[in-house]
Amino acid sequence: MNKNPKIKRIVIAGVPGSGKTTLSRQLSGIWKVKLIELDALWWNPGWQSTPREEFRGRVDAALPANGEWVVDGNYSRVRDFTWGRAEMLIWLDYALSTCLRQLLGRTLARIWDQQELWAGNRESFQKAFFNRDSIFLFAIKMHKDLKNSYPAALAQPEFSHLKVVRLRSPGETACWLRQAQLPEAKKMGSRVI
Repeated sequence: MNKNPKIKRIVIAGVPGSGKTTLSRQLSGIWKVKLIELDALWWNPGWQSTPREEFRGRVDAALPANGEWVVDGNYSRVRDFTWGRAEMLIWLDYALSTCLRQLLGRTLARIWDQQELWAGNRESFQKAFFNRDSIFLFAIKMHKDLKNSYPAALAQPEFSHLKVVRLRSPGETACWLRQAQLPEAKKMGSRVI
């Protein structure tokens, strides 16, 4: 029996602007696995969120226990599905300043291009910068929350099966990604938190 089986199910976690979507798209392409964006399952037209049980049903249906996939997202309300079924969790644990800088560039580009996101939604200058639901305020709050909650959550017995890769800068991620492109890379992993 192979003691180091191929990684088939990965979750990419981090605050907005950390690069979850970029990394998940890269890994999906390199490893030829399905990409699942949790935001696409959460958001409805008009920036309306999906009711909790409906969201859980959407995520459950999207994550076959025996399939191969990369999940982009952090929703704690479906962690039992995402983390519970994953084999690896990649935590993009960057400095807040790095995340905010990347988030600013991404947000301005989306506004300028009027890029359609999930369910026909688009970002706006008003919503991004002058709203109590600002993505920047959310990123600041989430950065602190993840730093405080993730180590304890990852220590729970139900998640002890996860190979955890905690990357602390875009440079570390680029180095890790280069390794991920090697032929045997789907067998790599760690449990250092």
